[in-house]
Amino acid sequence: MAEKTSYTPPKVWEWHTDEESQWSSLNRPIAGATHDKELPRGKHPHQLYSLATPNGVKVTVLFEELLALGKEEAEYDAWLIRIGDGEQFGSGFVEVNPNSKIPALMDYSTKTPTRVFESGAILLYLAEKFGAFVPTEQSARAECMSWLFWQMGSAPYLGGGFGHFYHYAHEKYEYPIDRFAMEVKRQLDVLERNLAERQFLCGDDYNIADIATYAWYGNLVLNDQYEATEFLDVKSYKNVVRWAEEIQARPAVQRGRRVNRIRGPEELQVPERHDASDIS
Repeated sequence: MAEKTSYTPPKVWEWHTDEESQWSSLNRPIAGATHDKELPRGKHPHQLYSLATPNGVKVTVLFEELLALGKEEAEYDAWLIRIGDGEQFGSGFVEVNPNSKIPALMDYSTKTPTRVFESGAILLYLAEKFGAFVPTEQSARAECMSWLFWQMGSAPYLGGGFGHFYHYAHEKYEYPIDRFAMEVKRQLDVLERNLAERQFLCGDDYNIADIATYAWYGNLVLNDQYEATEFLDVKSYKNVVRWAEEIQARPAVQRGRRVNRIRGPEELQVPERHDASDIS
C-alpha cells in the first residue's frame, strides 16, 4: 500500500505549473489576453464562438431548436475555438468574454452589438429574444429559472471536480474522487426524484432548463462522459436515462451536438457551421 502524504498549505499560495498536465500551459491564476487575434465574423446576426463541450452544446442545441420552430432570425455562424490551443485567450475572444471560457456570443441585430457570455445567460438571452423554450407565467418561469441555475451551480462539481480528478488528473487520489463522486451521485438522485413525477424538469414542457441539464447529465448517463458509466452506476437512474433519451432523440438536439465537434466519429463532426446545409 502506497504511503499517504499530507499537504501543509504555505502561508501565501504560489503558482507552480504542472508539466505533466495537458492543461499546464493554459491554466493560470490571471485573466486577460495572451496574444492579439481578432475574431472572424460571418453573415448572420448571431456569431457564436465555441467548442462542442457540454457548455457549448447547450447553445448550439438551442439555436437548432429555434430554427426548427421556424425562427429564421435565429440563424447563426458557429466558429470553432480550440481551447486546447489557447484560442480563448486571444484579444478578440477576451473582448467578448473576459472570463476566457466558451461559449461566447455576439448579437449584431441589436442597435448596439450585444455580447453575451456564460452558457446559461446565452440560453436565457436567446429564449427571451425569440419567445420560445422559456415560460412566461410567473410560477412556471420561476421553476425554469430554478432548474437552470441549479444546473449552472451543480455542473462544476461534475466537470471541474469529478471529471478532473477521476478522468483527467495524471495521478488518482481517493479522497477527491470519493468526494466528487458522492456529490455527482447526489445530483443524479435530485434529478431522478424530480423526473419520477415529471416528463421534463419543469413538468410537461421542454425548455432551456432541460437543454442545459441534458448537455451535462444527459451526456453523462447516455454517452459515457469521463468513461464513468460503470463507476457511477448511471444506468440505475432510470428516470434520468428515460428523460435524456427522449431529449437526445430530438432532431434539433442531434444537429446541435454535431456543431463545433472535433472529436468522435468523423461523420458526426461539424467543426464550423455557417449555414443549415453544413449539417447534412
